[in-house]
Amino acid sequence: MTTSSTLLRACGALCLAAAALGAQAASYNTNLIVNGDAEQGFAGWTAYDGYAAFSSVDYGSNWVLPTQPGPVDRGSKLFVGGSGVATALGYQILDLSGNASAIATGQVSYDLSGFLGGWSSQDDNAVFFVNFMDAANNSLGTAQLGPVTAADRGNATGLLFRETTGLLPAGTTQVRFDLVMTRLNSNDNDGYADNLSFAISAVPEPETMALMAAGLGLIGFAARRRQQKNG
Repeated sequence: MTTSSTLLRACGALCLAAAALGAQAASYNTNLIVNGDAEQGFAGWTAYDGYAAFSSVDYGSNWVLPTQPGPVDRGSKLFVGGSGVATALGYQILDLSGNASAIATGQVSYDLSGFLGGWSSQDDNAVFFVNFMDAANNSLGTAQLGPVTAADRGNATGLLFRETTGLLPAGTTQVRFDLVMTRLNSNDNDGYADNLSFAISAVPEPETMALMAAGLGLIGFAARRRQQKNG
């Protein structure tokens, strides 16, 4: 085995090791909201005492047609406020205590996204609130999607994509999600939501990035040496 081949193998192993460190954090890159697409009805969500819960309904003429603006990969259902309901809401809590050590470094990011909308020129709307909390239920920060107004939708029925990103506040051990539908016109609460998603991932440490850069640099150097020898 030549020196250059040995070097290439070593560099490859080095880069794989660095990638593995990132891969473990990247495994967080999945939707952590239970039933964010309404396909399982109200499952995964909890209603507030004294308030109506939002509903899971089929796409159709009573709410949003499958052909109207919304997720390309939409299923058969979406969340709506419901008929005769002024305010509809529900919540769920995500336990992140197992990620506390990583979050404490201030190097864990989040990506919050979803489709929100309403009916025609009415301003009924949905808002998705996120509250980052510590173990004592103290709020450390918030994030929000919506509302999507009738003007945003061009006075057309449908749902529009919204997204926001950031770093999880250090000390976060739990995240509360609140989906709130508000009726402003007519009898139906036409606040709509679908494909709600919350994912976290680790931001690569500077040392990891430097290690990967060094490994790639060595591979490039070895490749040039091989070209020179074969030239």
